[in-house]
Amino acid sequence: MTTPPYPPVSDADLAVLREQLGRPARGVVGIAARCVCGNPTVVATSPRLPDGTPFPTFYYLTHPAATAAMSVLEADHVMRELSDLLSDEEVAAAYRLAHEAYLGDRSAFGEVEEIAGISAGGMPTRVKCLHALAGHALAAGPGVNPIGDRALALSSWSPERCVCAEPGSSG
Repeated sequence: MTTPPYPPVSDADLAVLREQLGRPARGVVGIAARCVCGNPTVVATSPRLPDGTPFPTFYYLTHPAATAAMSVLEADHVMRELSDLLSDEEVAAAYRLAHEAYLGDRSAFGEVEEIAGISAGGMPTRVKCLHALAGHALAAGPGVNPIGDRALALSSWSPERCVCAEPGSSG
């Protein structure tokens, strides 16, 4: 597997991430997706943090409006609806492939025994965290993660419209 083509993370990106997260970002290896205005939306994180902690969430959703939208979906129990989609053999197969793609992307930045075979969001058999699944869908692009794509489609947030300058958002 080749390393995803992330340019070096700038000091400006790190400053935006700090504002978005309310703390310094840890283990950043790249910006995997950006808002239409250019601000980070999804960060790619090292599978082992600088303090040695294993970190399975390679694609980490950082955009405040996107994270809020996923939280609303989770609070509205949309995960149950999305889990039901896994009873469709084609969706389940695509979700397994998304899991494998996620592991392949992360492995380009190192193998960590403690998290071997573990991706994020409940993949490949459950729907556990819409933040992680949406982050993967945004980083990988449409059609890679069917559950992440569906969560984004159901959400009140869109990667096509910038809300970074609105109150409560980063930017």
